[in-house]
Amino acid sequence: MTQDTSPVAETVADDLVDEDFETIGDYHRMAAHHFQAAAKHHLAAAAADDEGDDEANARHAFLAYRHQLNGVQCAEIAMMESDSLDDPFDVPSEDDTQ
Repeated sequence: MTQDTSPVAETVADDLVDEDFETIGDYHRMAAHHFQAAAKHHLAAAAADDEGDDEANARHAFLAYRHQLNGVQCAEIAMMESDSLDDPFDVPSEDDTQ
């Protein structure tokens, strides 16, 4: 069972692992890296299941889930950093809801 590795994803991960995140784009790129890694592990888990390899299936499923959680966390940080919670917004009046 082989896994394709994307040179772009590896470069992004290598660039961001040793550096602090400085921009919202960095969080988006890292989220994409984690989601791509999760997809690869899901495919590897599916292949392991097809082959009847329960140990590899469980290992890849765990790694996929871990990458998914990290991806969601990075995506949430990017969203929270892009929208200031202090931004004023209009509270709808009762007339607007009818």
